[in-house]
Amino acid sequence: MSVILSKVGGIFIPVSNIRDAREWYCGILGLEPTFNIIADHLCCIPLDNNGSNLILDSKIYHVDATYRNPAFHFNTDDIQKAYQFMTDSNVEIVTGIEHGHWFNFKDPDGNLLMVCKC
Repeated sequence: MSVILSKVGGIFIPVSNIRDAREWYCGILGLEPTFNIIADHLCCIPLDNNGSNLILDSKIYHVDATYRNPAFHFNTDDIQKAYQFMTDSNVEIVTGIEHGHWFNFKDPDGNLLMVCKC
């Protein structure tokens, strides 16, 4: 038994503008952008009821610090509808739907992210 839990508490995303990033991420996740901005550079967006958070951080932002490979993926039950939603939302789509299960996209800062039907 380890003192390190097999649970992810947060995923950091480097963003250039914390307020704009909060609006954008809440928009694609269907959340109200009411989450507090802490110390003028952090915003924790809850991802589930298990304590996982998406942590937007403008203090760690640098163009070289953005994700060039997806570090995680957002889940969906319907990959076709998710793809259409992101297209309709003018999100920069990087790939088509691959193998019927996932696609990659970029956030406004160029972080490469993924949506996956699992």
